[in-house]
Amino acid sequence: MSQSLLRALDLLGELAAGPAGLDELASRAPVHKTTVMRLLHGLEEKGFVVRDGQQRYLLGPKLFELSSLALEQRDVRAAAHPHLARLNELTGYTIHLAAFEGPDVTYIDKLESRQPVRMYSRIGLTAALHAAAVAKVLLADLPPSRREAIAASIDYVPLTERTIAGPEELLAELDRVAAQGWAIDDSEHEAFVHCIAAPIRDANGGVVAAASCSVPTVLLDREGLLGLLAPLLACTEAISRDLGWAPATRA
Repeated sequence: MSQSLLRALDLLGELAAGPAGLDELASRAPVHKTTVMRLLHGLEEKGFVVRDGQQRYLLGPKLFELSSLALEQRDVRAAAHPHLARLNELTGYTIHLAAFEGPDVTYIDKLESRQPVRMYSRIGLTAALHAAAVAKVLLADLPPSRREAIAASIDYVPLTERTIAGPEELLAELDRVAAQGWAIDDSEHEAFVHCIAAPIRDANGGVVAAASCSVPTVLLDREGLLGLLAPLLACTEAISRDLGWAPATRA
């Protein structure tokens, strides 16, 4: 891949963290300031970056246009969104949709809670494979050999005192998820939030995405969270039917 293209992509990655001026971007780049300026001018010409009144660069409308089109091309997101919106309206809590993007589990849709507490997550972020309920659902559908390989590769960073600590514990959890058909994040990713997730299946019965409902622990205890399981499963099964799944084909 062209070095210029890679450097331009790096600049977009820098700006994803927030607005920055030419001098600031150049100070972090491995190339001369004039090269950074040339790349920024090219990105600005195509609408990928814009400048504000302080001459700082920000991500531009072309990038948002492409990201919107990319999301629209995901059949599962288009099929899921109206169902997730109804679940969000029914529960009032944060609803996520996640799927594999290469080796990562990525949030591809999110509907915010009506509560004042907001989740850190956003569309495009990846989920912790050893902690997030959506990740457990997706991993649990993989063949055992693939599960084992992924479990062995994870860096088991302890996000809370409840976070799964190693591959044997994760594999046992995935067996439970596969057997029961849903997963829980029991304050394993954030100490003040817990979450349940359920699978979305395609016409072949394979799990192509996971939907979840996340709630601050101050609003619902564990029993209350599990009380959301029935509407969540009804939602994910309705999405699965829209994708061509029928109960007779369920794995």
